[in-house]
Parts: sequence; C-alpha cells; structure tokens
Amino acid sequence: MSLLQELTPAAGSTKNTKRVGRGQGSGNGKTAGKGNKGQKARSGYSIKRGFEGGQQPLHRRLPKVGFTSRVVKPTTINVDKVTKISELAEITLDSIKEIYRLSSTVVKVKLIGAGAKDLASKIKDENITITAGK
Repeated sequence: MSLLQELTPAAGSTKNTKRVGRGQGSGNGKTAGKGNKGQKARSGYSIKRGFEGGQQPLHRRLPKVGFTSRVVKPTTINVDKVTKISELAEITLDSIKEIYRLSSTVVKVKLIGAGAKDLASKIKDENITITAGK
C-alpha cells in the first residue's frame, strides 16, 4: 500500500506552464512570444467571432438566402372548371384528392369560383374553405 504523500501523477500527464517574459535567455523574454506590436500583442486582446480586421466579414459579404414560411398555404381549385366537385354529396379532402389527383402532401384546399358559395353546406372537412364569388 502506498502512502498519500508518495502519490505522483502518471508520466507525461502534466506539463510545466510556459513562463513568459523572464529574460532573453528563456526564449520567451522581451515580447513574451507575442511578436512585435499590433493588436494581438496588446493586453486584453480578444476578437469577436467572424471579425476580419475591419474588412467586411464573410457572413456580411454574402447575400441573404432562403426563407421557408411555416404557414401552410392552401391549394386553390376553381369549382367552375372542375365540375365533378360540385356533383359530390359530401366534400372532404379525401374525395377531392380522388377527383383532382392532388399530392399526398396537400393539407388544405380552397374552393374558388362563382359556384363555390353553393357548396358550403356540402363541406364536411375543416381543411376545406371557400371564397365568396361575385
């Protein structure tokens, strides 16, 4: 069993700290390993993320790209052109998808046209809306 005062760290696990500014003979005297003058040689030096020395940073030089709206825009269907919709007994999203061959990703449908107002009583799905025609 070893004694507490005889415990030492494993070989190579610790390093001595670099003692800067302790004379020319140490190799890190005078400028303390910071080179000559300049912003980086000063005390308290730190740069902001993306700073490029006064040059316009890359993230500001490039154009803004892209935007994806989280609002789901409905697919519009003109009832005057697709007459099969007005012939349905109950108008649901599934029944419209069968007739109009819509994509499976379509979640909302808006019925437009002069005859859309008459179909309001047949709509049985909250994802289907109508706009008042003239």
